[in-house]
Amino acid sequence: VIYGHTGMLSFGHALPFAFGVYGTNLVMIHWELSYPVAAVVAVAATVVAATVLGSVALRASGTALAMVTLAFAEAFHLLVLIDPPRIFGREEGLALASSQLPDWLRGVVNTRNVYWMALATAVVVFLVARRVTRSRAGRVFAAIRENEARVELLGLRPFPYKLASFVLASGLAALCGAVQLVVVRGANLSSTSATFSISIVVMVVLGGSGRLWSAALGGFVYGILTLRLSSVATSDAIESLPNVLGGPLSQPLFVLGTLFVVLVMFAPAGIGSLFRARRRG
Repeated sequence: VIYGHTGMLSFGHALPFAFGVYGTNLVMIHWELSYPVAAVVAVAATVVAATVLGSVALRASGTALAMVTLAFAEAFHLLVLIDPPRIFGREEGLALASSQLPDWLRGVVNTRNVYWMALATAVVVFLVARRVTRSRAGRVFAAIRENEARVELLGLRPFPYKLASFVLASGLAALCGAVQLVVVRGANLSSTSATFSISIVVMVVLGGSGRLWSAALGGFVYGILTLRLSSVATSDAIESLPNVLGGPLSQPLFVLGTLFVVLVMFAPAGIGSLFRARRRG
């Protein structure tokens, strides 16, 4: 929504996601609210925070916007890492307040329910983003991406639309963060890192930033590669190679980065463009 449809490059999207993760857990711990209510409170708080931060960050554009959003995310990352009052658990993170979960999400026997909740959330986020991007506001988002000056010439103010795109994407990220809390059974520092922010952009670029389903495909492929490359890196086939080859290939990030460079070279519009080209052919 932010990058693919509105053309705004954000390197700080881990921030609203982390708000969803930590906010939901902190509300359950300190206010003793049930998980669904805590998730709603965290998402609502994230929307308010995104409105304030977006009002500042969106005064910039292009590379400056990317740096400003990254700075906000890094500031929260350092806050969690240093954490003088030990609210966020520092590097150890915060264990999930499982006592506030509904019965159908507790314990190993209900792992399948957690999966279905995560899948349902992904579908809801996709449908909401699809509905918004196909609305009148979504057409303005696309127009801003193509030529913001022309939008102004047509008598529209781009800033409110850019802020709406920013806030919507932040709210959806916070919702996903609230679900991630239950999936990984806690809040940890990795959800606030710059690496995670950049990986989100990589997912979108990998799949193709122009279409929602392409971005979803990129996230799926990135997730599978991240999980599987670790096992491939420690396989006998890699270990039997000479050090000059086995050394780099034993590093999952090196392999992932190489695959990403190759894709950008031969399919700069992302994986989704390969399917579109094949269909046209």
